Amino acid sequence: MNDAAFDLSQHFTPGLPAPAPRFTGLPKYHFVGGNNDPVQIPCEGLAEAAAAVLKREGSKLAMYHLAQGPQGYEGLRSFVASKLLRRGITCGMEDVIITSGSNQGIDMVVSLLAKAGDTVMMEEFTYGGALSRFRKLGFNVVGAKLDEHGLVMDALEAQLAGMAAQGRLPRFIYTIPTIQNPTGSVLPLERRHRLIALAKRFGVPIFEDECYTDLTWVIEAPPALYALDPSCVIHIGSFSKSLAPALRLGYITASWPVLAQLLPLKGDAGTGAVDQMVVAEYFSKHFDAHLTHLNKVLAGKLAAMQEAIAAEFGTAAETWTPLGGIFLWFRLPDAVDVRRLIKPAADAGIAFNPGPEWAVNGEAAKSHLRLCFAMPSIEVIRDGVAALARVCREQTGIPAISRNVQHGTTPTEA
Repeated sequence: MNDAAFDLSQHFTPGLPAPAPRFTGLPKYHFVGGNNDPVQIPCEGLAEAAAAVLKREGSKLAMYHLAQGPQGYEGLRSFVASKLLRRGITCGMEDVIITSGSNQGIDMVVSLLAKAGDTVMMEEFTYGGALSRFRKLGFNVVGAKLDEHGLVMDALEAQLAGMAAQGRLPRFIYTIPTIQNPTGSVLPLERRHRLIALAKRFGVPIFEDECYTDLTWVIEAPPALYALDPSCVIHIGSFSKSLAPALRLGYITASWPVLAQLLPLKGDAGTGAVDQMVVAEYFSKHFDAHLTHLNKVLAGKLAAMQEAIAAEFGTAAETWTPLGGIFLWFRLPDAVDVRRLIKPAADAGIAFNPGPEWAVNGEAAKSHLRLCFAMPSIEVIRDGVAALARVCREQTGIPAISRNVQHGTTPTEA
């Protein structure tokens, strides 16, 4: 008998991700991820909604799926159908699957449409969670050109034509047309029609992610791609940004043959039932009022972050102008590799999303970064951007001027 200590780690399978660090709390200036404003969570309203719906329907928790089938709680599916009507999508609750956040929806859709070795297309700057998933699944990821309005159709047409000539068309085009992540653009209606025409011409499905569509306050977004032609589009959305990310609730809508094949890919015993019941109860009464208030708060925070970046980085920062959402995407001079700033920024209590994690071609985005303005207060935004500018100047000499003050700091590294 071997009395030596048993080392379970020796039995781990090869190729696992790097071990996770122990969580020690959020940094002082936390500008990463899709967190929301804690002050804007309607705790009292959610508590009232929970009490009401559990009193009325709580006995259904005794049964898997609340005895309403694997597509999700009927009350929430009905609300989603009414919400989608605002995006031009006509459907009933039978045309909706509730998912455990939009990430589960992404996993389900890509499992339906692609396998390892296949080529898939994304916007050149895109949701890092989807990008990392696609690469882990062994997809060949191709980026599509963006401008300040979203996908550039002439470039996309030429790209698809070239890929068709080589016999390697993508299995799908993943796009975030309404409040694009990370740029915050909204694809114009004419481009939406052209994207659908290109998808049908080349026989490539469109995977539409509208995670941020509720957070649009500058313009009224055109109809969803799925509304324009449901034959070639699968549509997903989420309540993570409009209400709370810790409530893991998203949804998929598509034609029934597509949904019927997606359901076996869900791979769980149902999305959290209480979460579904509470959100349906609350949003069926307070959706418009909640979003009107939240978007006003977010617009104020975005303005504060734009002002802080202009003051602290000056002309060294080139920012995109988001039309809603919770992120600001900007670029520093080519001499700055933001990956070099990650550790010194963390040492100063600052967390940010480096551009290479949100770009198909990481090297081309080495000077870009994404900051989330939703969670921190305006005071924290201002102080945090100033702290980030100090770290950047100490490490790179940029920005040389902030708040009209010339700095002579020599970068610590060549």
